[in-house]
Amino acid sequence: MKRNNFHKYKYQPWFITSRRIAAQFIVPFTIFQFIRTLFLPTILDVLLLVIFLAIAVSIYFEII
Repeated sequence: MKRNNFHKYKYQPWFITSRRIAAQFIVPFTIFQFIRTLFLPTILDVLLLVIFLAIAVSIYFEII
């Protein structure tokens, strides 16, 4: 009997590649946004910093 190679919880190759690319770019973007928020704190800057931090933490702890 042929086994099905599709696993419900296995990530697709394009998703793994995009996660690796995001992991390389999220730290410099977060640092830049933090420095920008220190000098010119606006609501948009703070929200963007929170979003970048959430993405960085979720990639670090492999939530996504």
